[in-house]
Amino acid sequence: MSKVLFVASEVQPLIKTGGLADVAGALPAALKQLRDSVRVMLPAYQDILESGIKTKKLASFYLPGTPGEVQLLEACMPQNRVKLILVDYAPAFARRGNPYLQPDGNPWPDNAERFALLCRAVERVALNSAGLDWQPDIVHCNDWQTGLIPALLSRSPMRPGTVFTIHNLAYQGLFSRETFISLGLDEKFWHPFELEFHHQLSFIKGGLVYSDRLTTVSPNYAEEIQTSRFGYGLEGLLSFRQDVLHGIINGIDTDTWNPQTDPLISANYAPDNLVGKRLNKAALQQTMGLPQEQDAFLLGSIGRLVDQKGVDLITEIVPKLLAYPIQLVVLGSGETKYEAALKQLAEKYPQKMAVTLAYNESLAHQIEAGADAFLMPSRFEPCGLNQLYSLRYGTIPIVTRVGGLADTVVDTPKHKRSGFIVNEATPAALLTTTLEALDVFRTTQWKKLIKTAMEQDFSWDNSAAQYHSLYQDIIRARKPKPVKIKKTTTPQHLPAKR
Repeated sequence: MSKVLFVASEVQPLIKTGGLADVAGALPAALKQLRDSVRVMLPAYQDILESGIKTKKLASFYLPGTPGEVQLLEACMPQNRVKLILVDYAPAFARRGNPYLQPDGNPWPDNAERFALLCRAVERVALNSAGLDWQPDIVHCNDWQTGLIPALLSRSPMRPGTVFTIHNLAYQGLFSRETFISLGLDEKFWHPFELEFHHQLSFIKGGLVYSDRLTTVSPNYAEEIQTSRFGYGLEGLLSFRQDVLHGIINGIDTDTWNPQTDPLISANYAPDNLVGKRLNKAALQQTMGLPQEQDAFLLGSIGRLVDQKGVDLITEIVPKLLAYPIQLVVLGSGETKYEAALKQLAEKYPQKMAVTLAYNESLAHQIEAGADAFLMPSRFEPCGLNQLYSLRYGTIPIVTRVGGLADTVVDTPKHKRSGFIVNEATPAALLTTTLEALDVFRTTQWKKLIKTAMEQDFSWDNSAAQYHSLYQDIIRARKPKPVKIKKTTTPQHLPAKR
């Protein structure tokens, strides 16, 4: 059994902006099932404290550069009783809404200070100097907000082992030299081999340089980030550390995302009984104000409306796509230009297309259950979760050949096919592949495709076992090895005779 401190800046269902929260909410619970002792540590955001979650004070202390007292609060995850440690410091974290962005969409100007505070609090817990009488064997850090932790811990010979998981390398936590100075970090860290990156402080480099093991969320993405196309300038460092870099596919919460029991959809269903799938399609069409036509090829799309997700590829092909018996439902929010473009298209094709510009968990479940296929033409995708939800719900993914999408969707003409892969992120390629899917939809092969998709296993069991094994490897490698004393005729404490 390993003692694991799992650190993240967001955790589902307490606070969420993306896939990191889903991982942080589910992986610790899966590790707990493997008998690891896991505690999850994250900031005590205002939304969490106001959610009704029960907390009690664990400890309090002062940190360098922080004028007030920092408190640690104990709580439990509401769905699985995994223990939580909340870092409570109101000037940094008592803010509602997005944990990284102001209401106007710009980053909080003190993000460096806020997450450096989190990292320093984790350092105290990791070294058993926070008054908890508990020290982990492993500190598992996630994304740039936790990147300083392995660097800070590197200064202590008594540190636990460290793992750093890259969920999206595009976000690196870059700040100015002035910010580096104001944080009071050791000057030795200001070096290209340390935390300095093109004359900026890089939080993520702390994790990439100093962690015992690096992981990312799919094997294919682990290869991609070692190239100039996907490495964002860090490909050299990642190639240098490739021996400790592992790609482990994310799992999904198969209790929350289960078409046989999901309370958020209109009718439950299973691979051997798809009547409920048809009922969900009709219900989704009614909810979105579209004609209830079972023969229409209903496409769904859910996600952030940003360049990464290939939203422009979808908007460009909509006029040609909707010339066929196709309907399109989009749920998401993001860049203003994409929101405006989608809204304009929905107004132009009200009988064919419906758009909801929001985050809506209930509607997301309804789309996964009611759509025939799922559009996900990402330009890059470290792992992706929506294609996994789609497979689980028999909603056939149409995805680009990148990252975790290529690892999880099988596109072969034979019986093992589970979806359709677009070979390049262009409007023409997306249109061609979607129309290919339409052709298959019109045949008896579609039902077999649904069955194959729904039989895939993307639970956390396998992924958690890989992380557990990784932890054990680190612990074994860090365990002091016994010193072998050679036998001689002269006792070791006496000088040899000359």
